Amino acid sequence: MLNKKVSELLNDQINKELYSAYLYLDFSNYFEQRGLDGFANWYYIQAQEERDHAMLLYRYLQNNNEKVTLDAIAKPDKDLSSDMDVLKAGLAHEEYVTSLINDIYAAAYEAKDFRTMQFLDWFVKEQGEEETNANDLISKMELFGSDPKSLYMLNSELAARVYSAPSLVL
Repeated sequence: MLNKKVSELLNDQINKELYSAYLYLDFSNYFEQRGLDGFANWYYIQAQEERDHAMLLYRYLQNNNEKVTLDAIAKPDKDLSSDMDVLKAGLAHEEYVTSLINDIYAAAYEAKDFRTMQFLDWFVKEQGEEETNANDLISKMELFGSDPKSLYMLNSELAARVYSAPSLVL
């Protein structure tokens, strides 16, 4: 049986991950409308990853005989007025999600819930990768975004990204 606070935080995180998927679909749509199909692909895959993160949390709660409570998913509310605004919003969002994962980990640590801490280790590592990827994308856009040929090459690089489902065993 999970600690009540840990269980509640994990349930809340399901909603946050599904919101992340909505947010990244919104980003994908923004770039699709701009004609940057590679960027659109990159964020579409991000949306798939976030959905799968929610499902990992969902399954973990179910496997621990905890009730899953699904809440309404908020509409993305980011101002998408420039390519760089979108990329920076993505980084800020990943930093926010990292703080949420850290809060759940801290609650699990306080409750001496070592199984949940071990489960969350994957998410901690994943968030490090997510922040690095978001930072790298911003850096590349700062370097190449103002040059049409370079932007075309960056867009082509992002178009090559394929989805790989997480291999976390519950």
